[in-house]
Amino acid sequence: MTQKTTSTPADVQSLLGDDHPPRWWRRTTTWVAVLALALAGGGLYVWQGRQSAKAAPVYVTEALKRGDITLTVSANGTLQPTRSVNIGSELSGTVKQVLVDVNDRVKAGQVMVELDTAKLKDQVTQARAGLASAQAQQTQASATVREARATLARFEEVARLSGGKVPSATELDSAKAALERATAAEAAAQASVNEARAALSTNETNLSKASIRSPINGVVLSRSVDPGNAVAASLQAVTLFAVAEDLTQLRLDVAVDEADVGNVRVDQKASFTVSAFPARRYPAVIQRVAYGSTKTDNVVTYTTTLNVDNKDLSLRPGMTAAATIVAKEAKGVLMVPNTALRFSPASANGAAATASSGGGILSKMMPRPPSNARPKTAGSDRRSGGPRQIWVLENGQAVARPVKTGISDGRYTEVTGEGLSEGMAVITEQRSAGTGS
Repeated sequence: MTQKTTSTPADVQSLLGDDHPPRWWRRTTTWVAVLALALAGGGLYVWQGRQSAKAAPVYVTEALKRGDITLTVSANGTLQPTRSVNIGSELSGTVKQVLVDVNDRVKAGQVMVELDTAKLKDQVTQARAGLASAQAQQTQASATVREARATLARFEEVARLSGGKVPSATELDSAKAALERATAAEAAAQASVNEARAALSTNETNLSKASIRSPINGVVLSRSVDPGNAVAASLQAVTLFAVAEDLTQLRLDVAVDEADVGNVRVDQKASFTVSAFPARRYPAVIQRVAYGSTKTDNVVTYTTTLNVDNKDLSLRPGMTAAATIVAKEAKGVLMVPNTALRFSPASANGAAATASSGGGILSKMMPRPPSNARPKTAGSDRRSGGPRQIWVLENGQAVARPVKTGISDGRYTEVTGEGLSEGMAVITEQRSAGTGS
């Protein structure tokens, strides 16, 4: 009977001897290699995750909000009196006395300057003498007319009584001619009287103009004459004073650029500042927008006049002012920062895609972002004359929203469009996560 024996692994190992190698799963080097590979794969996965995180875009957003927007137009100009009069002299002469000075208040008819009147008085005396002489000649001519008329009347009566026999026809014609000559001489004498009277009136007027008076109630702005100065009047009257009628009401003439003049209207409100009071804003109202243009250094502007209340007299004519005109106002509208209208997202996944390509088996094992993670770009939406658009953040993705824009104050712009609601996260800027900001 045959007896079976059972061999144990130890017996097999003893039979094979120590030179037989163990199986692969019992080898230490195998597990060391597997562990090293696992650590390398984990490190690569972590590194690629960090690189993807650094390459992923970070959007800076601002909430879509409601508010009031004011469209303003800026312009610079100079303050002027509502009415200013330059007072001069029509006469030549020497200044005898100056009765007012700068900043003095004057009334209409008040004497401001007196010229030397010696020559003017002599001219008046001479004109009066000439008038008297002309009047005497007129009296003489009138007497001659009466004499000639009486002589003719006697001749005509004698001719009637004599039946035309006497006087002779020659004598009668001579009497008629004498009367006509006397009548003409009387008319000439009358004309001489009128001429002499006009000359006297002119000289008296010149004498009165030697006292230069203010034509209006106002304030003296400037003075350019002193006693003893010689005034030489020519084709244009010499300016001695500048008088402003009422400094409690001024006008501000500003130059509005041609690009802004379409938004400027009469009766619009405005405000301005001057260098003397930089922290104070003065109110004003537009009175007139000129149709005529002014071109300076190829820049076309239109003069716009604003009425200014200056009851406290803090403003002075000639001050340079920086005005802000309120052209349009929109209240309670949706508005976005102007940077949101200029924003266009860039590709955010290019770096991650590059890092994951060519990674072999490990790259296939790594998770990839979804195919729609890359935001759309403006591209063809920016057509000439097409609607504007903003980008909003929805579920972590940038989504374009078409909008129609309204007025802008330089920082915010009014927008309208479907799907817009207050509080939406509007993208204003895109940053990289690696910047740390």
